[in-house]
Amino acid sequence: MTSNVTPFRNIKHVSLLWADPERAAELAALHARLFSPAWDEASITSSLEHPAATSLVAVAGNPKVIVGFILGQLVADEAEILSIGVAPDWQRAGLGKMLVEGLARASKRGEAKRLFLDVAEDNAAALALYRKLGFSEVGRRQRYYVSSDGSAIDALMLALDL
Repeated sequence: MTSNVTPFRNIKHVSLLWADPERAAELAALHARLFSPAWDEASITSSLEHPAATSLVAVAGNPKVIVGFILGQLVADEAEILSIGVAPDWQRAGLGKMLVEGLARASKRGEAKRLFLDVAEDNAAALALYRKLGFSEVGRRQRYYVSSDGSAIDALMLALDL
């Protein structure tokens, strides 16, 4: 369920909850607003139902709507961020930081030693956030992403020691 009502943009009024498959349609709708190609509802449901899933949603407003998400996995002593997104009207409010820190805490409690993610090398805002949070580059995937104009973009592989 989505809402056209913009909640107050104050992360003090945001709750982080475990993501569950019942919210897959709402997550897919937000993912489609943020990414191309987007994950569909079936892909998100599959990710959330996976035994290694460690995912959170950020909800705000009345009624509570998803304003951000972080989809991850925890396997053995490693965690990985598969996808993270923040609703456009909530960007630059600290919600991305809140989501990453929430997943990092959950991963650490799950005995992960490192948290990994891939990010497009031209995504300056995301790179600034990840570096501010202490992530460092550990590798590169050549031509991993395709931009809207069809050109290939390298992915930087980042890691955070937990």
